Amino acid sequence: MSTRTFRVTVRGFFDDLTAEQHAELLAAAPEHDVLRAAFTAEGNLTYELAARNSFAFRFLDSGEAEEDILEATARAELAAETWLTDRGYGFKRLRSTAEDLSQAALSKRQRQAAARTRT
Repeated sequence: MSTRTFRVTVRGFFDDLTAEQHAELLAAAPEHDVLRAAFTAEGNLTYELAARNSFAFRFLDSGEAEEDILEATARAELAAETWLTDRGYGFKRLRSTAEDLSQAALSKRQRQAAARTRT
């Protein structure tokens, strides 16, 4: 059985931030800019408080079977909740999306490269 790679995104909104928490997040904002977004095993947080109170965590996980994506999603949600709770940040309306990369469509460039290797 081959290993499947999953990309899980957990989105939500900061809720009831204190002035200190808001200032803390603004100070750390350059580290969490969307241009630095990446899917990582430990999770990558992005937000832009100047525009809105939303955030996104991006996680990279793996499993052996298609149904393992459900456990990967649950782990990602728990990790996001833990990160926020440990820092005392309120949050609301968490929602997750997950993608099994083995099921993802290939781009035109990827299809061309695959065709070249077959000939």
